[in-house]
Amino acid sequence: MVDRASRSPLVYVIDDDASIRDSLSLMLGLAGYSTRLYADAESFLAAFDAGASGCVVADLRLPGMSGLQLQEELRRRGSCIPFVIITAHGDVPAARAAFRAQAVDFIEKPFEEVQLRAAIDSALQLEQQRTDAAGERLAGAEKLARLTAREREVLEQAAKGLHAKEIAAALGISVRTVEVHKTRIMEKLEVRNIGELVRFALAAEREK
Repeated sequence: MVDRASRSPLVYVIDDDASIRDSLSLMLGLAGYSTRLYADAESFLAAFDAGASGCVVADLRLPGMSGLQLQEELRRRGSCIPFVIITAHGDVPAARAAFRAQAVDFIEKPFEEVQLRAAIDSALQLEQQRTDAAGERLAGAEKLARLTAREREVLEQAAKGLHAKEIAAALGISVRTVEVHKTRIMEKLEVRNIGELVRFALAAEREK
C-alpha cells in the first residue's frame, strides 16, 4: 500500500463524465489523496500495473468495458486492488455482482462526499492489510531460505508437535544434534522460543 508518510494514497477514478472526474479529483485532492483519471476501462488497463497499490473508483456504466467487467478483468489478471463502484443506474443484480467480485461498496449517484470518502478509506485500509500480509509472507520466505535441508526437516517435525527425542528417532539423528539444529533454526528465523518456532513452521506449511 501507499505509505501515507511518504506520499498520498492513490485513487484511480474511472468515469466517462469529465465533470465527475474533475470534481472527484478536486475533492479527493483536498482530502489528501492522489488521483489518476481515466474516461474508460480500456485506457486504465493500458496504463495499469497489476502490482500497483491503491484503490479504484469506477462507474458502473462505461463506454466499452463496464465497471463490473473491469473488476472481473483485474481479478483475472491477478490484481487484488479494491474497488468502489459508483453509478446513476443502480439495481440489485448489479450490486450483487459487484459484491460477489468483492467490491468494497456500491454507491448510487448523487452521493455525499462523506459516503465516498468512507468507502475509499475502507478500501485503502483493506489494501494496507493485504500488502502488509504480503510483506510478512515475503520476509518469512526469505528467512526460511536461510535453512539447510536438514534444518527444514527438523522444523517440519517440530511443527507436528514432536519433542527432540521423537524428532531424533524420526530422522535417525541424535537428540543433541536435534537441539543444535533447533538453536540454529531459531537464530536464522529470528524467533525467541519454541512456541514462536512452531507458529512459524505452521505458517510455512499453510503457504505451501
